[in-house]
Amino acid sequence: MSVPALCLGSPLVAYPAAVTPSSARAAPPWDDLDDAQLVDAMQAGERAALAALYDRYSGLMYGVARRMLRDPQAAEDLVQDVVVEVWRRADTYSSSRGTVRTWLMMRLRSRALDRIRSAPVRREVAVEDPRAVAAAAADDPQLGPDRERVRRALATLPTDQREVLELAYFRGLSSSEIAVHVGTPVGTVKSRTRAGLAKLRAAIGDAT
Repeated sequence: MSVPALCLGSPLVAYPAAVTPSSARAAPPWDDLDDAQLVDAMQAGERAALAALYDRYSGLMYGVARRMLRDPQAAEDLVQDVVVEVWRRADTYSSSRGTVRTWLMMRLRSRALDRIRSAPVRREVAVEDPRAVAAAAADDPQLGPDRERVRRALATLPTDQREVLELAYFRGLSSSEIAVHVGTPVGTVKSRTRAGLAKLRAAIGDAT
């Protein structure tokens, strides 16, 4: 799987005008810093910290983007756009609201869903078998223990609940679109989603 290279020389990923990088100061060993420390450095205008964070998560981000958009070029463009957004809005990260990884993936998924929903040809694209989509995601080695916990938790759900969650979160379908796809009333889809999410949270919590 090809992962897009980060274009640090792009004017889109330039230092903010108010920040002057200190080339005279010895740079820390970026790979030794944890994610939150890298974000702190990004807030101070350190592009090398952004590059280090990108190296850690670009494969994961690209894999998720490609599965959601099903277009390699669109996935590359999305990853680059999210990286630019993360650079520009590094000061919005708060450890009290989750990990850096969660922050990154929430932004990526949100932007991917925006593109899916705005695509004029979206309704002409056939929905993949949700079990195949889930299997592909579970096989991604870069997702590590978190993905494995989710995979195991999904497997414990009743088939009808698992199906609606996979269609919603892997393919970005709305409740009404899922209802059409599975031939079930919208109210039933929402009920299954709520029940499935409650069980999924409980299962993941028990596994941690």
